[in-house]
Amino acid sequence: MVTETLVRGPAEGLAGLLGAETPGETLPLMWHWVYLLERPATGALGTDGHPAAGIPAPPGPGMRRMFGGGQVSAYAPLYLGREATRRSEVVGRRDKQGRSGPLTFVTVRHTIEQDGRTAVVDQQDIVYLPVRDGSPARRAEGPVDGVSPAGAYQPEPPTTRTLFQFSALTYNAHRIHYDRDYAREVEGHPDLVVHGPLQALYLAEAARRWCRSAGRPAPVSCRYRLLAPLFLGDPLRLAVAGSGTRVHAEAGTGEGVTATADFSPGP
Repeated sequence: MVTETLVRGPAEGLAGLLGAETPGETLPLMWHWVYLLERPATGALGTDGHPAAGIPAPPGPGMRRMFGGGQVSAYAPLYLGREATRRSEVVGRRDKQGRSGPLTFVTVRHTIEQDGRTAVVDQQDIVYLPVRDGSPARRAEGPVDGVSPAGAYQPEPPTTRTLFQFSALTYNAHRIHYDRDYAREVEGHPDLVVHGPLQALYLAEAARRWCRSAGRPAPVSCRYRLLAPLFLGDPLRLAVAGSGTRVHAEAGTGEGVTATADFSPGP
């Protein structure tokens, strides 16, 4: 359990990183990711930079960890300047056989309360992969579909500064985001990896702006999937399209889709 007052600093930092407006009294959807963080000691980190224990605990030694996706539902606004509490629990685990060997999927649920009520339920899917077998990391496949109308959002491609700032804001020490030699030689990536949650936040900002330009209420629920890594230096394109009350957004490169998200005006 983590309890803290939601001070303005992290939100202002995230706004600057995303090129977004600084929020007023409440946090936009998914901006709670820069608050209520676990801050493990350096000695508690594994060789990859992730905590060696905790929630979720790694299912075995040496397994690589990736952020696979999740679902966020906001039942009440999260107010800046007020105290909030996050409780975390593992709610699911399943093993399957992938192309590179055995995979473990762990689902973690974070429940955030403020003023005596549940404000946000954040369910995250973490994927544990076997030690690299020498094959290169899978790149995006397939075209990015959708429409990016006026009011949509096209951020600059992430740089090393972007990755550093987001790692600092989220207290993320995973070495694939800052240690190029580790990313290439140990985990088999062609370059540094853009954070999965950062891709999801880009999509959330695109959807929020699209809704505003279309005269729709801001989304309060999101289901997102991370389909392939986005690497430093890859071109980044966002696409947004609306259907009924829902908004679909995709992130990708010239080679294909790396992340998708579906937003709705109700949890």
